[in-house]
Amino acid sequence: MTVIFDGIASGMLLFLIGVGLSVTLGLMNFINLAHGAFAMFGGYLCVSLLNRANVPFLAALPLAAAGTALIGLVFERTLYRRLYSATHFDQVLFSIGLVFMSISTAHYFFGAQQQPLVLPDFLRGQIHLPGLDMGVYRLFLIVLGIAIAFGLQRLVSSTRFGAQLRASVDNPRAARGVGIDVERVFTLTFALGTALAGLGGALGVDMLGLDPNFPVKYIVYFLIVAAVGGSGSILGSLLASLILGVADVAGKYYVPEIGAFVIYAVMVAMLIVRPQGLFGRGTVHRG
Repeated sequence: MTVIFDGIASGMLLFLIGVGLSVTLGLMNFINLAHGAFAMFGGYLCVSLLNRANVPFLAALPLAAAGTALIGLVFERTLYRRLYSATHFDQVLFSIGLVFMSISTAHYFFGAQQQPLVLPDFLRGQIHLPGLDMGVYRLFLIVLGIAIAFGLQRLVSSTRFGAQLRASVDNPRAARGVGIDVERVFTLTFALGTALAGLGGALGVDMLGLDPNFPVKYIVYFLIVAAVGGSGSILGSLLASLILGVADVAGKYYVPEIGAFVIYAVMVAMLIVRPQGLFGRGTVHRG
């Protein structure tokens, strides 16, 4: 039970960081491999607020998300917008270049060492139940992840903005014809994706660590979540994250000699059964 609980918590953290990529990749049809760089920025911003400005942890989290969203807005308006109609190969090359630039920038300002983060007292320790030891911080991640997942799902599927976003992705020319400001929709969506990345990066410092190589170490995990969950599916990304998190923790606990191989084996098996992802909605086209 403890392994399953830790796996769910690990999967939820994977979801919190990776769902932003699902937003930009699945809903905007843009391959943003620099997603991990935005998550790293959120982590560094959170650590700086905690250690240098003495901002409380629960206040630092939304500030890290907002700060990352602001950076995302700047990048979207100055760089990303030029590549919306480019080929996926061009998008990949561009975002990989941003990854290496972010690594060098983090090295310059923070050095190569892991960044320290001390959780507040109310998020430390464990809750002991018969047959189950629950870490308080892991329980916090699970509750927060569920709330964010259902909030995002409602935003995408049940609001006017969500309808405008789907229309803008499927047929931007027709969307403009009915009065939708497609550029504004894409800007807000990209800001949302980067805000989620920054929040996930801040939440992940305690469990994943934080150093300049963060974007390279974990981008494959975020891509797995987007691929297995299905293009643009929030609940699909959540379910995929939970399955992969439990498989990863269980594999490392019961068969440590093969380490992280289990998560890749589960990914391959799931994609063989569901090539379009768990809740894939099919291929989208940009006009």
